[in-house]
Amino acid sequence: MSNIPNINNEITKSPVRLIAEDGGMLGVMPLSLAQDKAKQAGLDLVEIVPQSSPAVCKIMDYGKFRYEAQRKKKEAKKKQKITQLKEIKLRVNIGDHDYRVKLNHMKKFIENKDKVKVSIRFRGREITHDNLGKDLMVRVAEDMKEVAKVEQESKMEGRQMTMTLAPA
Repeated sequence: MSNIPNINNEITKSPVRLIAEDGGMLGVMPLSLAQDKAKQAGLDLVEIVPQSSPAVCKIMDYGKFRYEAQRKKKEAKKKQKITQLKEIKLRVNIGDHDYRVKLNHMKKFIENKDKVKVSIRFRGREITHDNLGKDLMVRVAEDMKEVAKVEQESKMEGRQMTMTLAPA
């Protein structure tokens, strides 16, 4: 793994630019002298920028450095919100009560900051009445406009009409 820096005896480049544990610059010196300074301080010599010439090394507690990096990574992961795409399937001739139930489900999904994919499946000869599907999509968009915005307009994909809603 290339993201793990070389430490102590793993460092091979001889003239190194050394940075002290407090962040002060100690200058360019041979590798052996830099390793001795790290041992005197009771810390590790860590190669920070190996590709530069001379390589940049810092005197630090490597275990503490790795622990802090893992903690920062864990905190960043905890704070991010993953939005999911929830799908609601409707029928062209949906009943009024069923429509309201589906609408309430969509509102719950939007309140949880999830996107909603509304799809209408046409079966048999219903495909000839795609205007009814468009009217239903317009009705859904109109009923959801306070809490959501239309991210992707309704479009036909084979025997299915889809539209995507995102939180407003």
